[in-house]
Amino acid sequence: MIGVHLKRRLSAWLLLTAVVMAAAPVCAEPTTDRSPLLQAGKKTLFQRVLTRPGAMLTAQPGGDAGSLVDAFSRFYVYAETERDGQRWLEVGVDTRGKVSGWLRAGDTVPWLQQMALAFTNPGAARERALFFESWDALNGLLALPDPAAEVGPLTREIAEGGRDPRVVAIEPDRFIDINSRFYLLPILDFEEVFTDSGHLMRGLKVASVTETAAPTSTPPRDGGAEPVTQLGSFRAAVVFIIDSTISMQQYIDEARAAAEQVYKRIEGSGLLEKVSFGLVAFRAPSADPAKAKSLEYVARMFVDPAEVSSGLEFLTRASKVTEATVSTDRFDEDPYAGVITALEEIPWNRFGARYAVLITDAGALEGDASTTGLHAEQVRSEAAEKGVALMVLHLKTAMGKANHAAAEAQYRTLANNAAIQRSLYFSVQDGSAAALGKAVATLSDTVIESIEASARGDLAAGSARAATGIPSPANPPPSPAVAQDPETASLREATRALGHAMQLAYLGREEGTRAPSVFEGWISDSDLADPTVRTVDERVLITKDQLSDLHGILKQIVDAADAGMLKPDAFFDSLRSIAAQYGRDPALAASPQATKLADLGLLGEYLDGLPYKSDVMTLDQDTWSRWGTQRQFEFVSRLKGKIKLYERYNADTDRWVSLAEGSPAGEWVYPVPLRDLP
Repeated sequence: MIGVHLKRRLSAWLLLTAVVMAAAPVCAEPTTDRSPLLQAGKKTLFQRVLTRPGAMLTAQPGGDAGSLVDAFSRFYVYAETERDGQRWLEVGVDTRGKVSGWLRAGDTVPWLQQMALAFTNPGAARERALFFESWDALNGLLALPDPAAEVGPLTREIAEGGRDPRVVAIEPDRFIDINSRFYLLPILDFEEVFTDSGHLMRGLKVASVTETAAPTSTPPRDGGAEPVTQLGSFRAAVVFIIDSTISMQQYIDEARAAAEQVYKRIEGSGLLEKVSFGLVAFRAPSADPAKAKSLEYVARMFVDPAEVSSGLEFLTRASKVTEATVSTDRFDEDPYAGVITALEEIPWNRFGARYAVLITDAGALEGDASTTGLHAEQVRSEAAEKGVALMVLHLKTAMGKANHAAAEAQYRTLANNAAIQRSLYFSVQDGSAAALGKAVATLSDTVIESIEASARGDLAAGSARAATGIPSPANPPPSPAVAQDPETASLREATRALGHAMQLAYLGREEGTRAPSVFEGWISDSDLADPTVRTVDERVLITKDQLSDLHGILKQIVDAADAGMLKPDAFFDSLRSIAAQYGRDPALAASPQATKLADLGLLGEYLDGLPYKSDVMTLDQDTWSRWGTQRQFEFVSRLKGKIKLYERYNADTDRWVSLAEGSPAGEWVYPVPLRDLP
């Protein structure tokens, strides 16, 4: 696969291939008042193209001399003309009139929406994905009564180096982490279909860069049992994020005691350099200044796993964590502050396996009530972007009985893990300190099993082993202290699957795993054998200018909604006024046919037609009025959470990417998951 090196601020993001700098513009003209051509039927969305391998940027249409442009450089189209029977495009790297030269249209691919896909972890919960030569080829499988019966053998055949005329490539067997090694698989088109089983499946037409049109696959490893030498340096970090409010001392002591036993085990096994533990404590903010002072902190790092080298050092630092001397204002606490502290202050890139374990007996403050301003979905998204698995051990004490159901719903959402496609929420019934100790021991023992396997050069046992064909060593017996009740067994199984998934992600980084070498093909967004399991994570590459506009418009919608809770009938009138002033077409705001927020033209056209359901875009006046104050408040709170998340995106300099040499700062893009759009 021929790759493109996409430059970013502060550090380089590698496309999963050779490093190639984007070509300098040919005879770039100074900025003018010209604008790119609009897409058909659009008022603000310009025509964009991606370059194919071998594209040449020339000074004039029809010219032979020019500069080679890297594949997948993005250009805006300013004009088109024909020379000698061939269509040529005049292009530039921005929308402000800076023209770079001319490209042969046949050397480009139209890119109407800046959508791209990222693979989910292939070895954790599903079969490797196949790329099909056409939508008809993919749809033919989807139309079968039992697609799994054909997909399984077909996947194994391709993985072993076989050929099938319907298939042009197979996903790598190692996970490709888009956050550590950025790659671009642009989505050019999509189709949706309901299967006989009642599942909505989406086919995505994607492009990749190829040197040949030949199908590609990963050669099988001889016998499949050869040790993976790159795993020798695989390290794990387990960070406990614990509630330190009143009544939590026994749990703090139990978690600390369990960690002490684990350290004894790893020190005796010579794994001290391979496993590190950390500790973050959290409480909650208080409106009472005196109480806030007595509470000391909302969240604080006590043990950074990157800074401890022994069990004694961990225990010494952890001994400083004690329960609060005063109560907080509410039963709910601020665990999201603890999670964000762990995500931001720990150098996670030093570890291959990354676990953050939340321990609490209370629900979570969300939105404005939390110091983070975030909701469970946004905190989970932040953890996923850093490759950190969030696990929750929910202490179901008698005192918190009335809070159990609401807290469980929050934490199941928070702990939903894309790598193994299940929630890592576990309840500790009756809030028993001893049961918590067993849960911590189970989790820690299973992490150590994974590290021991890595030290031998073996992949850990995991739920996808049968699918990947990797032989399993005999499962080691559980720690004698761990009772194998259903919840504990589930925790062990999930942690094993996580360990396997994290090893695949680590190997993908270490081995430089590349996206498959196919230029265009169709892929299903869900596992063909199990439609409930996601294959890919769709992303929208939003420019810095677009994110700024989206942030500003959402703030105005929030302001209008805040006022609309007092006067519900005035909410949509306020939105019409905002749309008339700031929207892409003032006439839309005045149209009586504009009954939904999407109809007003308030949000950018780049959100139109995306394959996701937006609560914001479909909102209308009648729905708003019917909701009632509580539902309206929840809607506003979630929008505020999105705004906070976009502010974090803006500050995240490491993941802003330039798609072409010479792009101004406003044209750099951020790979926003569809789930994070309004």
